[in-house]
Amino acid sequence: MIDIKLLRENPEKVKKACQNKRVVVDIDKILEIDKKKRELIQQIENLKAEKNKLAAKDIEKGKELKEKIKQLEPELENLEKEFNELFLQIPNLPLDDVPIGKDEGGNKTIKTWDQPKAGQLKSNYLDLAEKLDIIDVKRAAKVAGTRFGYIKGGAAMLEMGLIGLVFDVLTKEGFIPVFPPVMIKPEMMKAMGYIERGGDEIYYIPSDNMYLIGTSEQSVGPMHSNEVFNEKDLPKRYISFSTCFRKEAGSYGKDTKGILRVHQFDKVEMFVFCKPEDSTKEHKLLLSMEEKLMKLLKIPYRVVQMCTGDLGDPAAAKYDIETWLPGQNEYRETHSTSNCTDFQARRLNVKYKTKNGLEFVHTLNGTAFAIGRTIIAIIENYQQKDGSIKVPKVLQKYIKIKTIK
Repeated sequence: MIDIKLLRENPEKVKKACQNKRVVVDIDKILEIDKKKRELIQQIENLKAEKNKLAAKDIEKGKELKEKIKQLEPELENLEKEFNELFLQIPNLPLDDVPIGKDEGGNKTIKTWDQPKAGQLKSNYLDLAEKLDIIDVKRAAKVAGTRFGYIKGGAAMLEMGLIGLVFDVLTKEGFIPVFPPVMIKPEMMKAMGYIERGGDEIYYIPSDNMYLIGTSEQSVGPMHSNEVFNEKDLPKRYISFSTCFRKEAGSYGKDTKGILRVHQFDKVEMFVFCKPEDSTKEHKLLLSMEEKLMKLLKIPYRVVQMCTGDLGDPAAAKYDIETWLPGQNEYRETHSTSNCTDFQARRLNVKYKTKNGLEFVHTLNGTAFAIGRTIIAIIENYQQKDGSIKVPKVLQKYIKIKTIK
């Protein structure tokens, strides 16, 4: 959530940010409820002070004041509930350098690395993978339904190599490895900012009152909820591996075949807690790590800066990496990295000690590898004329083979 002081002191800035993010929130109503709530709190505090002052002097008057307080407290409780529900609808405010745009059409390509090679083979990954028997969506459909796949043989070995590569590279940069829970409490998912909008993407298990994570960011962020960091311990960087689950609501008819858009996938994710003044620097670090990994795989990509209308609720700034897929003759998103400033930290109550007291940390996240999409990129960019797949050199030491055939 945003700072309530910002809303009170500069409501027009918040209104403009919501407009730029294409989010409809009644800011005037929130401010009206906030005013009523504060007035009622003051009224109750005055009555309590008067009651305490009277104490034993006027027992009857004290009882009268106590009853009045008792009548007002449910009203305050209802106002607080209404306020919190509406206040949490406000998304994080975009940073000043984020391009203003209504949707993905307003995103800006800011960098391209390498180019698609002339004469590159353009077979689709699924055709290649099925012939090599390394991805099986037909049997997965028989067992689990659509939008699932068996990753097997050489593709499974690629996954193990990608995980090994990420953990080697990132631990050298001070990232702490973690394998987080894939089920979390509703209050933790809500604190991460994914329920108000986007909740239709999340799997919920009513019998256990638990959510399945759609990215390990949703599980790693709450790990330090209601905790206080020492300043010297920041930044705290994690690299996590997990299986993730998404409904892919509203994507029917898009990428229905294969493993590009599935309900279950594996992902290696970076997450950072840092001081506010360092979050822009840490955001650049996460992007640089994503680029480093792609360069090690030697696969062409481009970096895209997301516009205001294409930012999720928690993000104040976001970059995507789109990777060249010759079998589809286009760039497709494989990575994203977001600076969520103090939006999640306020909801999670994660702070750090400063000389002047306690402050909220900033949180950031970034994809190291979305495994399925990275396997697709390897298959299509490293396909050979005989239908085999050359293993990127950087992965060969992990999986001990040079070709999948």
